[in-house]
Amino acid sequence: MKKIARSGRKIMYVATKKQAKEIVAAAAREVNMPYITERWPGGMLTNFVTIRKAVKKMSTIDKMKVDGTFMVLSKRERLQIDRQRAKLEKTLGSISDMSRLPAALFIVDVKREAIAIAEAKILGIPTFAMVDTNADPDSVNFAIPSNDDASQSITIILNEVNAGVAEGLAERKKEKEVQAAAKKDEVAAKEEVKEVKADKAE
Repeated sequence: MKKIARSGRKIMYVATKKQAKEIVAAAAREVNMPYITERWPGGMLTNFVTIRKAVKKMSTIDKMKVDGTFMVLSKRERLQIDRQRAKLEKTLGSISDMSRLPAALFIVDVKREAIAIAEAKILGIPTFAMVDTNADPDSVNFAIPSNDDASQSITIILNEVNAGVAEGLAERKKEKEVQAAAKKDEVAAKEEVKEVKADKAE
């Protein structure tokens, strides 16, 4: 997961069970990763184009509110659109910035999130998951033997996961800074050469 974060790609955190929802959402937000903590939308990965359209619909509603178009509608229409926007926000709000498929999935409870795992498998997306004694570790690529029911256990695993992801992100940022500095030096050196040539020509 550290390597994936370092490459600049996204890891989607998935946990729809009550005791994991808030912990996972907070952890994903901490490292700026997309997450699903409400019901898994069928086709979230395998039909990503349709999901993106739904997210764009959300953006369109927001634009309508900004440019004043929304207020032209009748009270009933506004209410319907508001309900639609709230529904979309609840299920897809956390992935609104995701423009392409995630590079990996981190899952709490493989039995509960079987559809997400199946979709990831079809697309060849690697899965990292907390696997309890009642689940098959072979259903995911990277199984983390752990209690997926206790909030304390979920927190401990997520702290470790996030530490790796944060490290990968920090290394990526450092690399970009080094590259930017090198490019700046290269431009400065070229300018210097130009000046020297210009002086010689004079």
